[in-house]
Amino acid sequence: MVKPVIAIVGRPNVGKSTIFNRIVGERISIVEDIPGVTRDRIYSSAEWLNHDFNIIDTGGIDIGDEPFLEQIRQQAEIAIDEADVIIFLTNGREGVTSADEEVAKILYKAKKPVVLAVNKIDNPEMRDQIYDFYALGFGEPFPISGSHGLGLGDLLDEAAKHFPKRDTKDYEDDVICFSLIGRPNVGKSSLVNAILGEERVIVSDISGTTRDAIDSYVTYNSQKYVIIDTAGMRKKGKVYETTEKYSVLRALRAIERSDVVLVVINAEEGIIEQDKKIAGYAHEAGRAVVIVVNKWDAVEKDEKTMKEFERKIREHFLFLDYAPIVFLSAKTKKRIHTLMPMIDIASENHARRVETSVLNDVIMDAVAMNPTPTDKGKRLKIYYTTQVAVKPPTFVVFVNEPELLHFSYERFLENRIRDAFGFEGTPIKIYPRERK
Repeated sequence: MVKPVIAIVGRPNVGKSTIFNRIVGERISIVEDIPGVTRDRIYSSAEWLNHDFNIIDTGGIDIGDEPFLEQIRQQAEIAIDEADVIIFLTNGREGVTSADEEVAKILYKAKKPVVLAVNKIDNPEMRDQIYDFYALGFGEPFPISGSHGLGLGDLLDEAAKHFPKRDTKDYEDDVICFSLIGRPNVGKSSLVNAILGEERVIVSDISGTTRDAIDSYVTYNSQKYVIIDTAGMRKKGKVYETTEKYSVLRALRAIERSDVVLVVINAEEGIIEQDKKIAGYAHEAGRAVVIVVNKWDAVEKDEKTMKEFERKIREHFLFLDYAPIVFLSAKTKKRIHTLMPMIDIASENHARRVETSVLNDVIMDAVAMNPTPTDKGKRLKIYYTTQVAVKPPTFVVFVNEPELLHFSYERFLENRIRDAFGFEGTPIKIYPRERK
């Protein structure tokens, strides 16, 4: 299910990034132990009273050298395009400014729900300062304080009232939905056309030709699929066209709708840092992943070339060690037949459940092979393990003290589970819980 999107819009220096960080909480400051997983600071996930949503911080957007009011306009228009609900943030200490009025004029045309927030109302004595903001024409202003976290609950309650009601599933249970993500010009659209067998998606050598996500239906060996092609993700600072700059937001939405994500790499250019960042989005979302090395026909090779390229991928994508690798050419369609079976395997494993008794046998054997660690004289005790969810497979390990399950031992348990049950193509999540 696609999460609703909130965008925080307002002129500079009203505290957009502070409010963003408050709403997102500790997620924004998490540093992954897994190399190659990075976070885009302007976009993150959050939760409020069982409402899962994504949030855009336009304060983190760098428009470049555009004039002041043009920057505000572009930021607001991006938010209007991407958001379901807009939080219009103002500064209570400075009152209504001409720049606030300019933002308001843009938002009048949005035809999206707008919730007006007045920031920097740090104590009750300052609440009288909010009344001037009624003049902006967006109804009742919500007094908040980003620095103290005051009033955010009421603000999010109001925003959640405007979330669109969506069906829990986009497609039937027997349909495998997969998306293609990657830098511009790695051949995603050509790959879609090769799978479909027709020129359904515009193909061009100009980076960033694809602007929006496009759904295509296809049946292969009696299995139904939906393919979502997405605009290429380009590294910040090297994109000058606004729509391209935020294609990453549309791609993240496509990832949320997918069972399997194809991370497409250009074999001619090799692996660069941006490839790892893009792959990290799919990993963090818990989706099954297949790494696709496209344009393999353009590479000079011998009998060792494929193994060497695979070694480099494993070296750079340590956090995707579960993902199978497919080498192909969308242009010539060579090895294209190897892709769909791998998508099937990844999808099947992503939704796979294992028997509890067999699972616990595997865990106990693992503990016997490699005894649990100790910390300050306390030894980790594992009592019981059960699978609690699929897509991705999620396991809860009941222990004496959860903090004793260190990352290294958790990784050991994951490897033992994979050795026993496979799970090729899908991430696995393991959560320790104290046995009451």
